Amino acid sequence: MIQFRITAHRMIMICLIGQMCACATSSLVDVWRDPSFHATHLGNILVIAVQRDATKRRIWEDAFSSELAKRGVTAASSYSLYPVAAPDTLQVMAAVQENGFDGILAILRLSSETNAQFIRGYTSIEKVDRYSSYWHRYWTHYLEIEHPGYIDSHTIDIRTIDVTTTGQGARLIWSATSRTPDPSSVLDVQQEIAGLVISEMAKQRIITSINH
Repeated sequence: MIQFRITAHRMIMICLIGQMCACATSSLVDVWRDPSFHATHLGNILVIAVQRDATKRRIWEDAFSSELAKRGVTAASSYSLYPVAAPDTLQVMAAVQENGFDGILAILRLSSETNAQFIRGYTSIEKVDRYSSYWHRYWTHYLEIEHPGYIDSHTIDIRTIDVTTTGQGARLIWSATSRTPDPSSVLDVQQEIAGLVISEMAKQRIITSINH
């Protein structure tokens, strides 16, 4: 009976965790657009992911460059120009002059948040059929299973995405913050966030979309 109690509890925990992870999606908050920006839509953008891990940096930059390309925007990942590390200010200025970038999209990871929630315990009734070799028949038993409460913790991955124009004084023209609960992989997260960001940029006419 002890083994049965442990197994049932673990099964319920796995199902609950699976449901929560399946529903976890990224969202954009604190979206801002410079209302005075009325210039021609950006069409040649340098994508920079401020990331120490070289592989993750490439994954993030390629995700945004790919989404921009889908919208008909020319984009270059900064690692194609500076493979060792993300470019500094002087290197960005040089890249702009040499390649004619009219915009810079930068992705920066902020400190993660951890949210804890207490999940109350509950009692369930489980039906168990057991065979009796003495009576040569099955007997039905009903067991009361106690499921104790537990603390459920969520880690929120937070990133800021800034878009700067290289003209008009190289000013910030668009910014947003992404929030992703319990990210399972870098690849899934960056694809989702890139899609959200580029779609919003097209909607707010920061870039021209070939899909609209």
